[in-house]
Amino acid sequence: MKKIAVIGTGYVGLVSGTCFAEVGNKVTCCDIDQHKIDCLLQGEMPIYEPGLKELVEKNVHRGTLDFTSHISAVIQEAEVVIIAVGTPMLSTGEADLSYVKQVAKTIGENLNNYKIIVTKSTVPVGTGRIVQELIKKHAPNQQTFDIVSNPEFLREGAAIKETMKMERAIIGTSSDHAYLVMSELHQPFTSTIVRATVETAELIKYAANAFLATKISFINDMANICERVGADVTKLSEGIGLDSRIGPKFLQAGVGFGGSCFPKDTAALLHTSKQIGYDFKLIEAVMETNENQRIELINKLELALGNLQGKTISVLGLAFKPDTDDVRSSPALDIIPHLVRQGAVVKAFDPIAIGEAKRKLGYECTYSEDLYETITDTDACLVLTDWKEIKNLDLRRAKELLHNPIIIDGRNLYDLEMMRELGFTYVSVGRPAIKSETSVTKAN
Repeated sequence: MKKIAVIGTGYVGLVSGTCFAEVGNKVTCCDIDQHKIDCLLQGEMPIYEPGLKELVEKNVHRGTLDFTSHISAVIQEAEVVIIAVGTPMLSTGEADLSYVKQVAKTIGENLNNYKIIVTKSTVPVGTGRIVQELIKKHAPNQQTFDIVSNPEFLREGAAIKETMKMERAIIGTSSDHAYLVMSELHQPFTSTIVRATVETAELIKYAANAFLATKISFINDMANICERVGADVTKLSEGIGLDSRIGPKFLQAGVGFGGSCFPKDTAALLHTSKQIGYDFKLIEAVMETNENQRIELINKLELALGNLQGKTISVLGLAFKPDTDDVRSSPALDIIPHLVRQGAVVKAFDPIAIGEAKRKLGYECTYSEDLYETITDTDACLVLTDWKEIKNLDLRRAKELLHNPIIIDGRNLYDLEMMRELGFTYVSVGRPAIKSETSVTKAN
């Protein structure tokens, strides 16, 4: 059992700290936000993640997990200190390291004996050296410590499951002792542990996310080609995904990637490449395709309706993916303001993310957790998130409720033949469009 301090109670810190507690370590999660700490102590989670609330309550009850804003005391008592604060994207595309630097300073000021300092925040290559120098600068009496880069690979909506059964753990350090300690901490989660330098570990995180983002943008570009030549991208994805060198994951065409990682990390990697004088054209193209994919969906909606002025549009899905309330870089945050600027009235549905969306969007639209109330009397329905409620939409009922039987589907949720039989105008991504004479007549 190790005494672990986790600084930062956001997505990464809270999930990681809770899982370390679950396997028997004594974990204290810290945050300067007293309100967030008070909520956690009362059992209120700051994020939505399936299974997290129950696991937090379990470990608080058995005494392996605690929360506090008294960061200095927790650092002094800890053997391992994990930095898990945010690194938001600046306007330049680079990662904002101000929170990481402030934590490093605080660690240095409270370094009372040897500790292992672990960076779990997603940070650009070279951050480990910055953290090391800041701790040295502020540490009293030349206390010794080791630096480790231990990037996370959490997938929102499945973070608990994927932490408890990790595909791999990356441990970047030059210290044999720190490596052994971190290996022991990860053994309950995985038998696949990769040792690297700090710099390599930092870069692995960005490389992994950039590669997955590349697969998504590639299949979306192929989807746009499929539409223009009459092919079906779902079969194309199946065909290439069966190649073991390619694999089927992240080959689902749609409205593009969002969330807290892919947009931010591709931008940060591009910024790093520019800093070192390397022209990373592939990542530039990946980002451009992702932005264009949202425009493609809006164009399909405008083509189906003729124009948007005075039209009422139901937007199904505000979160960037199902099973999370995360709306960061979600398609809805780009598309809804555009629809409003074009004179449309927007009604939005999401089972979880309405609160977060309101904080980002304000009241540019009306919100509902009732799917059928949202689509009632709307001129067209725009699918942006593949929530199970939306996947299982009663299409016959939906056709009766819609003013026009028009669905523009950014997630390819419905069968083409079924939509044709039901009489919808149904436009998806990378598949042949289905046209309904009824909806065209009403729209015009």
